[in-house]
Amino acid sequence: MPISERQKEIIDAAGKILTQSGISGLTTKNLAREMGFSEAAIYRHFPSKEAIILAMLGFLRSNMDSRLAAVNQSQGLEERLRAIFSSQFSFFTQNQHFVVAVFSDGLWEESGQVNQAILALMQTKMRYLLPLIQEGQSQGLFKSSISSEQIAHIVLGAFRLHMFKWRVSGFSFDLVSSGEKLIDSILEVIKG
Repeated sequence: MPISERQKEIIDAAGKILTQSGISGLTTKNLAREMGFSEAAIYRHFPSKEAIILAMLGFLRSNMDSRLAAVNQSQGLEERLRAIFSSQFSFFTQNQHFVVAVFSDGLWEESGQVNQAILALMQTKMRYLLPLIQEGQSQGLFKSSISSEQIAHIVLGAFRLHMFKWRVSGFSFDLVSSGEKLIDSILEVIKG
């Protein structure tokens, strides 16, 4: 979903508010104040708070799709797996508000569309991760006693838990270096 430069500015401002005040602080009044214009101006770009959150999640999915597609296919499997997660950890370090959007209490209960957008994020990552795992299993690099889908769920679960821990800690630790350790541990677990 293409977004205008102004919509991207609104998304970033909404992310800042989410990071500072949570979902309850994300109101059109607060957003207009943050942007320095009227509430009516917000509605010219987005019809609702939900539409802003959906645009934020859609932007994240599109960005992730582009970044993961750019992973160098000439690298080995282990290097590609590392590159996928390193890309995520680096991006989120620079864009904490996207983590807040994905893990905000109340968002999931409020909207089926938000749930679907979060599910689409997981499916996008799975589209890159699952073929790597299957290729690794066929080459004997990764365990074949567990289905590739279950390995992918274990890997994604560990990633999501790590991101959640970072979020609830107030972003208090170095996500990139701790993420590298997580990747090392995941590879130890899934290697054949």
